[in-house]
Amino acid sequence: MPAEITVASYNIHKGVGRDRRRDLGRTAAVIAEIGADILALQEVDTRFGTRKGLLDLDALQRDLDLVAVPLDQTGPAHGWHGNLLLVRKALVQQVHKLILPGFEPRGAMVTDLQINGQALRVVNTHLGLLPSSRSAQARAIVAALAQLPERPLLLMGDLNEWARDAAMFRTLSSRVSILTPPPSFPARFPLLRYDRIFSCDRGRLLDLAPHDSALARSASDHLPMRARLQLLG
Repeated sequence: MPAEITVASYNIHKGVGRDRRRDLGRTAAVIAEIGADILALQEVDTRFGTRKGLLDLDALQRDLDLVAVPLDQTGPAHGWHGNLLLVRKALVQQVHKLILPGFEPRGAMVTDLQINGQALRVVNTHLGLLPSSRSAQARAIVAALAQLPERPLLLMGDLNEWARDAAMFRTLSSRVSILTPPPSFPARFPLLRYDRIFSCDRGRLLDLAPHDSALARSASDHLPMRARLQLLG
């Protein structure tokens, strides 16, 4: 039986919900509902001025056994360009911080870890608003991965792309299988498929779908995207 873990991607919108209130306790409650072993978060820091982390990472570790992947950086920010990876019972081996090209500042985290005795590489990213930027960012991620030793790959994030035939998906398909999930944005009435989870052929994604609860619909403008990942060795 292949090892199986729950993975998810969630743009928390800096903790600001549909009611325009910042409520990080509500965000943490949604994270608890998701129940992921690996959780890729986006928009975890304030964006303007000095980036400042918003989540109570100590409480997430204490209450949910979710540990933030260390980024070896100074300052009050939690994430890398707003991206943060939380893991449960995993051994983090190496983290690469990518600066992505484009009109606005964007980045990606590439994390090598061991979970359930299996090696895994996780990319967490939040791509740009312009199609040309997203295409360039996808090429940069693929180029960076080509410089690393091979291992099973999971790519997650808010890719800001809904078109099935987008050039960026053709680029990413050289590394992962492009699955089309149900819509997750906007959270109240989802219409667009911005939030994505992709795996290489050494993993199998099952039950790929938004986590749709009353709390999740109110806590952010995105619903979390969740799946079960079977690691095939």
